[in-house]
Amino acid sequence: MIRVALLGSTGSIGTQTVEVARRHPDKVQVVALAANRDADTLAAQAVATGASMLAMADAGAAQRLSELLPGSAVGTGSEAVAELAAADEVDVVVNALVGAAGLRATVRALQSGKRLALANKESLVAGGDVVMPLVKRRDSLLPVDSEHSAIFQCLEGERRERLARIWLTASGGPFRGMGPDQLSKVTPEQALKHPRWSMGPKITVDSATLMNKGLEAIEAHHLFSLPYDDILVVVHPQSCVHSMVEFLDGSVKAHLGATDMRIPIQYALSYPDRWETAVGSVDFAAIGRLDFEAPDLGAFPCLALAYDAGRAGGTMPAVMNAANEVAVAAFLAGRAGFLDIPRIVESVMSRHDPWPAASLEAVEAADAWARAEAEGIIL
Repeated sequence: MIRVALLGSTGSIGTQTVEVARRHPDKVQVVALAANRDADTLAAQAVATGASMLAMADAGAAQRLSELLPGSAVGTGSEAVAELAAADEVDVVVNALVGAAGLRATVRALQSGKRLALANKESLVAGGDVVMPLVKRRDSLLPVDSEHSAIFQCLEGERRERLARIWLTASGGPFRGMGPDQLSKVTPEQALKHPRWSMGPKITVDSATLMNKGLEAIEAHHLFSLPYDDILVVVHPQSCVHSMVEFLDGSVKAHLGATDMRIPIQYALSYPDRWETAVGSVDFAAIGRLDFEAPDLGAFPCLALAYDAGRAGGTMPAVMNAANEVAVAAFLAGRAGFLDIPRIVESVMSRHDPWPAASLEAVEAADAWARAEAEGIIL
């Protein structure tokens, strides 16, 4: 029986993880749940899973959860959330927290020797230099992102030194084919209508700007020890090929499957085994064709900005990521336009002289600086 701490349980990845766990009650037991503000959903999850270790980052939400579940001990604050990742009663930590807040939990999980099923992009984007030295075994960190899970699976049984390059596939988002004039008029409601995947609002907007694929390139750099020139992005609107790896002899392996996040979530829990899933099989005849095209960097500059940050190294990726989080939140709140997102990110990056990302504190300091700079630009 795998005992799981699920951090970020009320979001898209979190709710689907609960679904996977409930489908396999003989294999998975959720013992800990944590989220930011949605106390009502977490309370229902606690009742459904029997999880007794609970935490809410928001103090008001923690009070609400205590009222919903009288007699339960509820931790309060981001530190209480991170502490669940190191609990003795936990074997696997699923980190589905959104944003840079997930980095501290990632570090705690790895320092405690837990297996980490990582769905928090920012842990590696902002803190890859801190996180990767803590990964002692191949199964210490299992990526939950569909793209990185696909690459991980394609590399099973292969010698890493034979890997030549990685191809990250992007759906293109809801605005594929649009130019700057059209993009200047798009609304948050339009940006949240992803053509293929069901995700949370922040990652959905990142998919629309192609920033999501830039973040994944930085993650891939850390996970698979490849230079950025060997991490390529290709737009694949069918979203059937989740990513590809190319070897020195020119052979290419691709991972194909349904557009359903329960597959990589379950694989991160079941590894090295595979369990039966409720996800239906892919009908390749119905798909009919697989298209690939180069991304439009002129219309979607966030992808290039992420690569620039990754190549600059040090604290620049953390700064880029934090500025993007603030810009996306401003866009969703109607305080900024869609094309303001890359403008804000680029402006903050231009003001930053990166320093080594040698510690959690260094990364968090860069994150805080960038958030203040981005807010100043918006105001």
